[in-house]
Amino acid sequence: MNASTQDLSFSATVEGGAGGSRLPALNDWVAQVAALTRPAAIHWCDGSDAENEALTARMLADGTLHKLNEETHPGSYLHRSHPDDVARVEHLTFVCTTHHEDAGPNNNWMAPEEGHAEMDALFDGCMQGRTMYVIPYCMGPIDSPLSRCGVEITDSPYVVANMRIMTRMGAPALARIEREGTFVKGLHSIGELDPNRRFIMHFPEELTIKSYGSGYGGNALLGKKCHALRIASHQAKSEGWLAEHMLILGIENPQGETHYVAAAFPSACGKTNLAMLIPPEGYRNAGWKVWTIGDDICWMRPGADGRLYAINPEAGFFGVAPGTSRNSNANALASIQSSTIFTNVGVTADNQPWWEGLENGQTPVIDWRGNPYDPAKGPAAHPNSRFTVSAKQCPSYSPMAEDPQGVPISAIVFGGRRASLVPLVFEARDWTHGVLVGAAMGSETTAAATGAVGVMRRDPMAMKPFCGYNFADYFSHWLSFDKEGAQLPKVFHVNWFRKGDNGKFLWPGFGDNLRVLEWMIQRVKGEADAVETPIGALPAEGALNLDGITLDEEAKAKLFGFDRAAWEAEFASIGEYLDEYGPRMPQALKDEQQRIAGLLAD
Repeated sequence: MNASTQDLSFSATVEGGAGGSRLPALNDWVAQVAALTRPAAIHWCDGSDAENEALTARMLADGTLHKLNEETHPGSYLHRSHPDDVARVEHLTFVCTTHHEDAGPNNNWMAPEEGHAEMDALFDGCMQGRTMYVIPYCMGPIDSPLSRCGVEITDSPYVVANMRIMTRMGAPALARIEREGTFVKGLHSIGELDPNRRFIMHFPEELTIKSYGSGYGGNALLGKKCHALRIASHQAKSEGWLAEHMLILGIENPQGETHYVAAAFPSACGKTNLAMLIPPEGYRNAGWKVWTIGDDICWMRPGADGRLYAINPEAGFFGVAPGTSRNSNANALASIQSSTIFTNVGVTADNQPWWEGLENGQTPVIDWRGNPYDPAKGPAAHPNSRFTVSAKQCPSYSPMAEDPQGVPISAIVFGGRRASLVPLVFEARDWTHGVLVGAAMGSETTAAATGAVGVMRRDPMAMKPFCGYNFADYFSHWLSFDKEGAQLPKVFHVNWFRKGDNGKFLWPGFGDNLRVLEWMIQRVKGEADAVETPIGALPAEGALNLDGITLDEEAKAKLFGFDRAAWEAEFASIGEYLDEYGPRMPQALKDEQQRIAGLLAD
């Protein structure tokens, strides 16, 4: 792609804004992409309401969007994607670094020159007859020093509409890019939506992403997982910060103090539910409040006072619809009653969106493919159907989400779905132990998902699909924050999913998880008692507020105790796991594993 700006003259018309940028490097790149993809028109997105209205009208006219019931869901639309294009494609996602070992065993690797050649062959002429959209965007508050900018070029107006919700997109972002002179380059085309011609390539050393053949959010909204995690994790390593797959919430106590917590959970472990938690009635009456900063991604940087300060780089929620209800997550449901893009959900007779688990008394008549709903042919909504909505529509949305300096993090929480072994909550001894806790975390699969029950898969810091470089180097980077003057958050591990001998969950979960968060905050303040064990500090008897819930003796024993022999086996397994990363694995982490294994063996 060595074309110059003169190559735009081949046939493309330029729409939108001034039709370009004051930054020559950006103009040159857009020209090179246009020469390669040969669109019929080029539109520079400004993010304005007028632009969005025109784009929506265009998508309604060509069937990309379908308008939903204006009375029940004003300003909301349904998009149906290709049935073969409904999820992330991890096996087709690559990290292209000069040296294979820099990508690590946790990533699919391809040499950069090979990756570019593979992708550019796919992009050659792929936008003929289509409009090429140039989307300048900012990940994070537009004036935050923690934010980073990018430009996505795409031929999908659906991507434009979603990026407008999920990022700070348009003229303000372009102005920052022109001021800073740097940006992440993202090139995307839906191509032919052929699963055999579909790749997502990341070139972290070049701050570049190329995605072809998919219109699905995680593959096509390049500001999300591609930029905000895979590329940003590489940026963060070189610049001294952390880009993490974490929610951020604020917990305000009756005295008016607010503590902020970042938490990393693998999929199906209740991340969005925790981010939008509604306190139990007794807590609400006492004056407790929970504030939502973000439900998926967290960027953290040390402040002048040595604490870690976090922003949510996203401006919206790209949430899973099935299972979202008034009972499971009332705040999420309230968020999506207007100005929402729904993807691959079902539709009721009066044109309302519907999905399994909604529990609103409605019945679907059209399924996610656009066919008459027949339960024998599958669910009305695809299991990975989504909603895209502005975070500001969430009832628990915190105005601190827009604070340019970010919010100070008091605690970092790791957690997974473990039916046995792992107690409800424990506190890491120090930062190094905390990094080991995150590195070793995992979740057990279910028969429905894998055909086997209780298969435990490690997912370090919930970043297994998203870390843009070698996990061993990533762990070293985490360890590097423990330096003189640092005031690091306390690290905890939770497990909402411990089961009893009868196979039922022992902990009520949902709003009652605030009880655990309260204990964490009290530990941060030095006000709560704990019992020291080899695996960490467990809540002392009476230290966790259990007023209003009843736990039998089995529940108390398993939620607040630990099985020494079982943990000894677990730490042997953790040692074997760390060895999988070879000589780059930091010795400090291996030493910590050995220290705890020794204590368990005593």
